[in-house]
Amino acid sequence: MDLHAGQIQDFFNIPVDNLFATPILLEYMKKNYQGDGTVIVSPDTGGVERARAFGKRLGANLAIIDKRREGPNESQVMNIIGNVKDRRVIILDDLIDTAGTIVQAAEALKKRGRQGDFGLLYAPGPFRTGHRENPGFRPQGADRGRIRFPSTKRQRPASKIKVLSVAGILSEAVRRIYYNDSVSSLFI
Repeated sequence: MDLHAGQIQDFFNIPVDNLFATPILLEYMKKNYQGDGTVIVSPDTGGVERARAFGKRLGANLAIIDKRREGPNESQVMNIIGNVKDRRVIILDDLIDTAGTIVQAAEALKKRGRQGDFGLLYAPGPFRTGHRENPGFRPQGADRGRIRFPSTKRQRPASKIKVLSVAGILSEAVRRIYYNDSVSSLFI
């Protein structure tokens, strides 16, 4: 699910369908975050297209964090493009490694006047480096943020982390493949 780059499909020697967790994330966001004053934030310029698509489906505004990478796992927030003052923000990212980007983004957004809690949604699954090296890893500097993510494997419960099940998408894909139905209609 949610291959980091679609080109990865070419590295398999069998047919591969890249399934997306977007429907799960959108459903969750519509139930919990939709409404006036919500801003979808892309934590970097590479995620703008994704954030714009989510914002359009939710009727939310868009903000972009302009950051610079100093080296591996090192970034610095330079600017925030868009209005987050007195708004509820949702940071939408595709990967968490050390959570440095998210912590910096949350701090920068707070300085710009974001309102209360913020949500963080990302795919494809659990933390990367930080999770493997420190199973008790928590983005402490994220300031009341809650992390939600779809996952294809069981996760240990944590107070700031909510796993969204992708079982429905996977079972529907298996059903469609078995009956020779279209899998592409699952894509958003």
